[in-house]
Amino acid sequence: MRNHILAAAAALAMTGAATAAPEPEDPAKQTSWGLYLTAEEAYEMETSRPDEVLFVDVREPVEIMFTGFTDVVDVNIPFLLVDPSRMHESKPVLAMERNPDFADQVLAALEAQGLDRSAPVILMCRSGGSRGAPSAATLEGLGLEEVYVVVDGFQGTTASDNPNGPRRVVDGWKNSGLPWGYEINPDKIYLRSFD
Repeated sequence: MRNHILAAAAALAMTGAATAAPEPEDPAKQTSWGLYLTAEEAYEMETSRPDEVLFVDVREPVEIMFTGFTDVVDVNIPFLLVDPSRMHESKPVLAMERNPDFADQVLAALEAQGLDRSAPVILMCRSGGSRGAPSAATLEGLGLEEVYVVVDGFQGTTASDNPNGPRRVVDGWKNSGLPWGYEINPDKIYLRSFD
């Protein structure tokens, strides 16, 4: 673990960022690499070293269409995919299934960008919660040296004390003044057929 922390500090020092995001308290949000970034740190790392880093948005493309996108990411490779044929077992939403090709697609994206497995890989989901660390876990054992999770994700943390009800208005990519919009780059979004 100490080596991972030293690697994170060295990588962030190269980007000009002062510190890495602290390790999440929830073990379900922790990774074996122990490497975490805020959205602002991820932006700094990616924009200061664009040819040396792979920045992956792991959200479902339909979700991106409604919540926004940043063209700063290199590629969208969803960790979970919507299954439009059935409902979730315990929530009033459509079911989602793991993308069985996620790890292979991340490795292919590294290769397409001319990077090897020593390159930093940044994973960003909606809030840094339920898909960040699990998507990183699927990359274990593949020889990747630096896998970072954006702890506040694209939409940020929910403020439960918001007068309009719970809203994702705390931190995250959208709430940090970083570039984003609703226009999706067709060269970066994940497309699939529904045969």
